[in-house]
Amino acid sequence: MTNPTLRDEQAGAHLDAIRQSYDTVAADYARFVKDPGALDPVSRAVLTAFAESVTASGLGPTADVGCGPGKVTAFLTGLGVSAFGIDLSPRMIDLARAAHPELRFEVGSMTALESGDGELGGVLAFYSTHHLPPTELPSVYQEFHRVLAPGGHLLLVTRVGEEEHQRRTYGYGDGDPAPFDSYRLPADRIAGLLERAGFAITAQTLQAPEEGAKRPVAGFLARKPATAKAP
Repeated sequence: MTNPTLRDEQAGAHLDAIRQSYDTVAADYARFVKDPGALDPVSRAVLTAFAESVTASGLGPTADVGCGPGKVTAFLTGLGVSAFGIDLSPRMIDLARAAHPELRFEVGSMTALESGDGELGGVLAFYSTHHLPPTELPSVYQEFHRVLAPGGHLLLVTRVGEEEHQRRTYGYGDGDPAPFDSYRLPADRIAGLLERAGFAITAQTLQAPEEGAKRPVAGFLARKPATAKAP
Protein backbone atom coordinates (compact mmCIF):
# COMPACT_ATOMS: atom_id res chain seq x y z
CA MET A 1 0.00 0.00 0.00
CA THR A 2 1.29 3.48 -0.91
CA ASN A 3 2.28 5.68 2.01
CA PRO A 4 -0.24 8.61 2.09
CA THR A 5 2.45 11.08 3.16
CA LEU A 6 4.72 10.02 0.31
CA ARG A 7 1.82 10.25 -2.14
CA ASP A 8 1.01 13.80 -0.98
CA GLU A 9 4.67 14.82 -1.30
CA GLN A 10 4.84 13.41 -4.82
CA ALA A 11 1.64 15.24 -5.80
CA GLY A 12 3.01 18.47 -4.35
CA ALA A 13 6.26 18.12 -6.27
CA HIS A 14 4.33 17.45 -9.47
CA LEU A 15 2.21 20.59 -9.01
CA ASP A 16 5.34 22.64 -8.28
CA ALA A 17 6.85 21.45 -11.56
CA ILE A 18 3.71 22.41 -13.52
CA ARG A 19 3.64 25.83 -11.85
CA GLN A 20 7.29 26.53 -12.61
CA SER A 21 6.98 25.45 -16.24
CA TYR A 22 3.92 27.62 -16.92
CA ASP A 23 5.46 30.58 -15.13
CA THR A 24 8.40 30.20 -17.50
CA VAL A 25 6.37 30.08 -20.71
CA ALA A 26 3.41 32.27 -19.69
CA ALA A 27 4.09 35.20 -22.03
CA ASP A 28 4.72 32.96 -25.05
CA TYR A 29 1.70 30.81 -24.19
CA ALA A 30 -0.57 33.86 -24.05
CA ARG A 31 0.54 34.78 -27.58
CA PHE A 32 0.34 31.21 -28.84
CA VAL A 33 -3.10 30.12 -27.58
CA LYS A 34 -6.06 30.97 -29.79
CA ASP A 35 -8.86 33.28 -28.78
CA PRO A 36 -11.99 31.12 -28.32
CA GLY A 37 -13.73 32.96 -31.16
CA ALA A 38 -11.04 31.61 -33.52
CA LEU A 39 -11.52 27.99 -32.46
CA ASP A 40 -13.11 25.39 -34.70
CA PRO A 41 -16.94 25.36 -34.90
CA VAL A 42 -17.34 22.25 -32.71
CA SER A 43 -15.22 23.67 -29.89
CA ARG A 44 -17.16 26.94 -29.99
CA ALA A 45 -20.45 25.06 -30.01
CA VAL A 46 -19.48 22.97 -26.97
CA LEU A 47 -18.44 26.08 -25.03
CA THR A 48 -21.68 27.82 -26.03
CA ALA A 49 -23.80 24.83 -24.98
CA PHE A 50 -22.05 24.81 -21.61
CA ALA A 51 -22.59 28.56 -21.20
CA GLU A 52 -26.29 28.21 -21.97
CA SER A 53 -26.63 25.36 -19.47
CA VAL A 54 -25.00 27.19 -16.57
CA THR A 55 -26.81 30.48 -17.19
CA ALA A 56 -30.16 28.68 -17.42
CA SER A 57 -29.52 26.87 -14.15
CA GLY A 58 -28.99 30.10 -12.20
CA LEU A 59 -27.13 28.12 -9.54
CA GLY A 60 -24.02 30.23 -9.03
CA PRO A 61 -20.78 31.33 -10.65
CA THR A 62 -18.59 29.22 -12.93
CA ALA A 63 -14.95 28.41 -12.23
CA ASP A 64 -12.63 28.16 -15.23
CA VAL A 65 -9.95 25.90 -13.72
CA GLY A 66 -6.58 26.09 -15.40
CA CYS A 67 -7.65 29.38 -16.98
CA GLY A 68 -4.20 30.41 -18.21
CA PRO A 69 -4.25 33.99 -19.55
CA GLY A 70 -8.02 34.21 -19.13
CA LYS A 71 -9.17 34.12 -22.74
CA VAL A 72 -11.81 31.43 -22.22
CA THR A 73 -12.98 33.02 -18.96
CA ALA A 74 -13.59 36.25 -20.86
CA PHE A 75 -15.33 34.36 -23.68
CA LEU A 76 -17.75 32.76 -21.20
CA THR A 77 -18.41 36.14 -19.61
CA GLY A 78 -19.28 37.49 -23.05
CA LEU A 79 -21.89 34.72 -23.32
CA GLY A 80 -23.53 35.88 -20.10
CA VAL A 81 -21.80 33.53 -17.66
CA SER A 82 -20.71 34.79 -14.24
CA ALA A 83 -17.22 33.31 -14.60
CA PHE A 84 -13.92 33.58 -12.77
CA GLY A 85 -10.55 31.97 -13.44
CA ILE A 86 -8.20 29.83 -11.38
CA ASP A 87 -4.69 28.84 -12.38
CA LEU A 88 -1.72 27.23 -10.68
CA SER A 89 0.70 29.70 -12.29
CA PRO A 90 0.96 33.15 -10.65
CA ARG A 91 2.45 34.51 -13.87
CA MET A 92 -0.56 33.32 -15.86
CA ILE A 93 -2.86 35.01 -13.36
CA ASP A 94 -0.87 38.25 -13.67
CA LEU A 95 -1.39 38.16 -17.45
CA ALA A 96 -5.09 37.34 -17.10
CA ARG A 97 -5.65 40.23 -14.69
CA ALA A 98 -3.77 42.63 -16.95
CA ALA A 99 -5.77 41.58 -20.03
CA HIS A 100 -9.14 41.44 -18.26
CA PRO A 101 -9.04 43.71 -15.20
CA GLU A 102 -12.81 43.64 -14.86
CA LEU A 103 -12.81 39.88 -14.17
CA ARG A 104 -11.80 37.83 -11.14
CA PHE A 105 -8.72 35.61 -11.32
CA GLU A 106 -7.12 33.65 -8.50
CA VAL A 107 -3.99 31.56 -8.02
CA GLY A 108 -5.09 28.08 -6.97
CA SER A 109 -5.07 24.37 -7.72
CA MET A 110 -7.85 22.22 -9.10
CA THR A 111 -6.72 19.55 -6.65
CA ALA A 112 -7.97 21.67 -3.73
CA LEU A 113 -10.42 24.35 -4.81
CA GLU A 114 -11.22 27.11 -2.33
CA SER A 115 -14.92 27.18 -3.21
CA GLY A 116 -17.27 25.74 -0.63
CA ASP A 117 -19.40 22.64 -1.04
CA GLY A 118 -22.14 23.22 -3.63
CA GLU A 119 -21.08 26.83 -4.20
CA LEU A 120 -20.70 26.80 -7.99
CA GLY A 121 -23.11 26.48 -10.86
CA GLY A 122 -20.42 25.44 -13.32
CA VAL A 123 -16.88 24.12 -13.63
CA LEU A 124 -14.90 24.34 -16.86
CA ALA A 125 -11.70 22.33 -17.40
CA PHE A 126 -10.65 23.30 -20.93
CA TYR A 127 -7.41 21.50 -21.85
CA SER A 128 -6.27 21.80 -18.24
CA THR A 129 -6.28 18.28 -16.76
CA HIS A 130 -3.88 16.48 -19.09
CA HIS A 131 -0.77 17.30 -17.03
CA LEU A 132 -2.14 15.33 -14.07
CA PRO A 133 -1.06 11.70 -13.68
CA PRO A 134 -4.07 9.41 -14.18
CA THR A 135 -3.91 8.35 -10.53
CA GLU A 136 -4.81 11.92 -9.52
CA LEU A 137 -7.86 12.28 -11.78
CA PRO A 138 -10.42 10.54 -9.51
CA SER A 139 -9.76 12.95 -6.64
CA VAL A 140 -9.78 15.96 -8.98
CA TYR A 141 -13.10 14.91 -10.52
CA GLN A 142 -14.49 14.42 -7.01
CA GLU A 143 -13.31 17.94 -6.18
CA PHE A 144 -15.22 19.29 -9.20
CA HIS A 145 -18.27 17.38 -7.97
CA ARG A 146 -17.90 18.74 -4.43
CA VAL A 147 -17.91 22.42 -5.38
CA LEU A 148 -20.85 22.13 -7.78
CA ALA A 149 -24.37 22.74 -6.59
CA PRO A 150 -26.83 19.89 -7.24
CA GLY A 151 -27.89 20.41 -10.84
CA GLY A 152 -24.60 22.19 -11.66
CA HIS A 153 -22.70 21.58 -14.89
CA LEU A 154 -19.17 20.49 -15.82
CA LEU A 155 -17.43 20.80 -19.18
CA LEU A 156 -14.16 18.90 -19.53
CA VAL A 157 -12.25 19.08 -22.83
CA THR A 158 -8.98 17.23 -23.34
CA ARG A 159 -6.93 15.33 -25.89
CA VAL A 160 -7.30 11.58 -25.63
CA GLY A 161 -5.18 8.56 -26.49
CA GLU A 162 -4.37 5.03 -25.44
CA GLU A 163 -2.85 5.32 -21.95
CA GLU A 164 -0.02 7.48 -23.30
CA HIS A 165 2.55 9.50 -21.35
CA GLN A 166 4.51 12.15 -23.22
CA ARG A 167 7.31 14.30 -21.78
CA ARG A 168 8.75 17.25 -23.59
CA THR A 169 11.37 19.71 -22.44
CA TYR A 170 10.34 22.79 -24.40
CA GLY A 171 7.49 25.19 -23.97
CA TYR A 172 5.93 27.65 -26.37
CA GLY A 173 7.60 30.06 -28.77
CA ASP A 174 11.29 30.79 -28.27
CA GLY A 175 11.26 31.03 -24.49
CA ASP A 176 13.34 29.17 -21.96
CA PRO A 177 13.12 25.37 -21.89
CA ALA A 178 10.34 24.10 -19.63
CA PRO A 179 9.44 20.44 -19.00
CA PHE A 180 5.85 19.28 -19.46
CA ASP A 181 4.33 15.84 -18.81
CA SER A 182 1.10 15.03 -20.63
CA TYR A 183 -1.16 12.01 -20.23
CA ARG A 184 -3.65 10.85 -22.87
CA LEU A 185 -6.36 8.44 -21.69
CA PRO A 186 -9.10 6.74 -23.70
CA ALA A 187 -12.34 8.70 -23.78
CA ASP A 188 -14.31 5.83 -22.29
CA ARG A 189 -11.96 5.68 -19.31
CA ILE A 190 -12.40 9.39 -18.64
CA ALA A 191 -16.17 8.99 -18.91
CA GLY A 192 -16.08 6.13 -16.43
CA LEU A 193 -14.03 8.16 -13.94
CA LEU A 194 -16.48 11.06 -14.20
CA GLU A 195 -19.42 8.76 -13.59
CA ARG A 196 -17.72 7.20 -10.58
CA ALA A 197 -17.15 10.70 -9.21
CA GLY A 198 -20.93 11.17 -9.26
CA PHE A 199 -21.51 12.90 -12.60
CA ALA A 200 -24.17 12.10 -15.18
CA ILE A 201 -22.73 12.65 -18.67
CA THR A 202 -25.25 14.53 -20.81
CA ALA A 203 -23.23 14.81 -24.04
CA GLN A 204 -19.87 13.66 -25.37
CA THR A 205 -17.96 14.79 -28.45
CA LEU A 206 -14.96 13.30 -30.21
CA GLN A 207 -13.10 15.41 -32.76
CA ALA A 208 -10.49 14.14 -35.19
CA PRO A 209 -7.03 15.68 -34.75
CA GLU A 210 -6.54 19.10 -36.32
CA GLU A 211 -3.85 19.44 -38.96
CA GLY A 212 -0.51 19.10 -37.24
CA ALA A 213 -2.02 17.56 -34.09
CA LYS A 214 -1.53 13.92 -33.20
CA ARG A 215 -4.41 13.19 -30.85
CA PRO A 216 -8.20 13.52 -31.07
CA VAL A 217 -10.07 15.77 -28.68
CA ALA A 218 -12.90 14.63 -26.44
CA GLY A 219 -15.43 16.89 -24.75
CA PHE A 220 -17.61 15.82 -21.84
CA LEU A 221 -20.67 17.80 -20.81
CA ALA A 222 -21.77 16.45 -17.44
CA ARG A 223 -24.16 17.33 -14.67
CA LYS A 224 -24.21 16.82 -10.93
CA PRO A 225 -27.63 15.25 -10.37
CA ALA A 226 -30.05 17.34 -8.36
CA THR A 227 -30.31 14.56 -5.79
CA ALA A 228 -26.58 13.86 -5.81
CA LYS A 229 -24.87 12.36 -2.81
CA ALA A 230 -21.15 12.54 -2.12
CA PRO A 231 -19.36 9.82 -4.17
